[in-house]
Amino acid sequence: MKNAMLERAICIAVEAHRGQTDRTGSPFILHPLRLMLKMDGENERIVAVLHDVVERSEWTVAALRREGFAAEVVEAVERLTRRPDEPYDAYIERVKDSPIAVKVKIADIEDKADFTRLLQLEEADFERFKRFRRALQELRSFRRGLRT
Repeated sequence: MKNAMLERAICIAVEAHRGQTDRTGSPFILHPLRLMLKMDGENERIVAVLHDVVERSEWTVAALRREGFAAEVVEAVERLTRRPDEPYDAYIERVKDSPIAVKVKIADIEDKADFTRLLQLEEADFERFKRFRRALQELRSFRRGLRT
């Protein structure tokens, strides 16, 4: 059945993020859905909608593998899952090992750095945005290098 894996990924994400909210108080699931809609291929869409399930729920990479997702999808989700105590720069370097992960992470940062969604900014938000901007520049530059 066409789109069966994408539909399964959406169901997993909805269940994994049930009850979670973002910094604005909106349902967190809207974030991975926004990213999914920016992607082109089915595997990119699946990775986008699943990119936070391992980090923010009880789902594991092994469980995603058992669900039958393509190796490329599972690898990208693993690359996008920041490990406990992992320095942000090391995490970004690890993301670069998967072209799909790079594309999804760029969209992730762009979505999280959207000032228009935040009602009241705090100093920590500005620091976070500086970190996002550096990572975004690095990933975009890296992605351009992949295309040449």
